[in-house]
Amino acid sequence: MSNEEKPYPSRLKKKKNRSNTILNIMIGLVFALILIIGVSMLFSGGNDQAKEPEAVVISPETDEQTSDSGDSEDNNKEQAEPTEEEKEAAKKAEEEKEKEKEKEKEEAIKGGTITREDSSDPIVEETMINTSWEPIGTDQKGEHVSVYQKDSQDWNEKVKAVSYATGLDANDMYVMMIKNGGGPQKSVATVQSKDESEKYRVHLEWVDGEGWKPVKMDVLNTLKGAY
Repeated sequence: MSNEEKPYPSRLKKKKNRSNTILNIMIGLVFALILIIGVSMLFSGGNDQAKEPEAVVISPETDEQTSDSGDSEDNNKEQAEPTEEEKEAAKKAEEEKEKEKEKEKEEAIKGGTITREDSSDPIVEETMINTSWEPIGTDQKGEHVSVYQKDSQDWNEKVKAVSYATGLDANDMYVMMIKNGGGPQKSVATVQSKDESEKYRVHLEWVDGEGWKPVKMDVLNTLKGAY
């Protein structure tokens, strides 16, 4: 019979219980570790989703504001648009300016001294005398006799003198009347431009051997009562 000592059953039971406890602890640790990793992955995925860029939303007010701005500019343009009265006044002022420029140009070309006088006659805007006016020349010979027959040589020379004084081309004016000016060698011619914007009454005197010379010109407001 062997004398080897065998463990008692109670000692084996305690050893087995200790092994079971260690195994259970290890299983618990593994489960806990798996649980921790799972939870960590779950929260990590949620954070990634939270970090996704948000969609950029353009407020519809932007277009409205742009539209309002455009409307405001249009309103300003409408407010700045001149009225018909203002346009008409500006047009008249421009016409007067151009007319004055033309007068200055004519005076510069003709030279001499130009006298302008207001008239008490309601049909006369002003009376002009230009010291630079000269006789227009003549082809007539001998003693001069004033003729008032249309298209005669004397008549045509009178028209030429009127054109010279007024600055109107003979083809661009209507001769309303040429009549005696108070003496055998004096005549008065009333004319207007074909567009009826200019009206004149020109006083002429005959200079022997040199022809008809303008001596005075009335700028007319109307032809009514002018001849």
